[in-house]
Amino acid sequence: MTVPAQAIRHEYLRHNKKFPHVWCPGCGNGIVMAALLRAIYRLELSKDEVVLASGIGCSGRMPTYLDFNTLHTTHGRALTFATGVKLANPALNVVVIMGDGDATAIGGNHFIHAARRNLNLTAIIINNSIYGMTGGQYSPTTPFGARSTTSVYGHIEQAFSIAELAVTAGAAFVARSTVYHADLIDQLIEQAMRKQGFAVVEVISNCHVQYGRRNQLGDAVEMLTRFRDQAITVSKAAKLSAEELAGRITIGVLADRDLPISTEEYDKVRQRASEEGMLR
Repeated sequence: MTVPAQAIRHEYLRHNKKFPHVWCPGCGNGIVMAALLRAIYRLELSKDEVVLASGIGCSGRMPTYLDFNTLHTTHGRALTFATGVKLANPALNVVVIMGDGDATAIGGNHFIHAARRNLNLTAIIINNSIYGMTGGQYSPTTPFGARSTTSVYGHIEQAFSIAELAVTAGAAFVARSTVYHADLIDQLIEQAMRKQGFAVVEVISNCHVQYGRRNQLGDAVEMLTRFRDQAITVSKAAKLSAEELAGRITIGVLADRDLPISTEEYDKVRQRASEEGMLR
């Protein structure tokens, strides 16, 4: 389906609220937001059928600009609010927007257990390897040796992979893209929103102001070009050794499996309890 950009802007943006946006020129958040809207448009969902929840950080501003049911919640707790929404009304399409720090540092425990429970949610995690809004501190995905405001002489901790963490924790669907691969992002988000179960889309993004500048990675265009050169598809990556994959970004679908869904299993428990006369 061809997605008309003008129709999307007219339909889905809150034109009279909080514009111009707060993101730095060249930030990848806008690319992700546009991809999300293209996916929702193709899914032909009404605005009342969609809930967007976010935490704190640059990505947390996204629901402010979009005309859906939205929640701008506390740091690291977007998934807990989203869980409450989904439990209250399982028919809603709930999408959670988070950054790498928001999702996997203060929100890491919630992230792991949302995947383990297989809640029927879509989590979009914009990973720019830094705390961009709060001053440029290192996050769980900041590479070893990288500089930040809290690692001015080089980061001494190893980064972990958000997508691989999601696979291990039990998510039903896990995918990764970069902001350079804009068309791939909305394809993966559409797949994630169609998936029954906990679906994660990690998007590797640039923060050329807080991260790129400190690590001599150039401006936004240079960082996106680097993503293009580093990216490799899942099928091609499967043919390479660990040494050959060093420094590469694997993009595409990393996991797609059918697992019991938490809300459906909970309904079964309620039904059994009712039949046995324990639920009054």
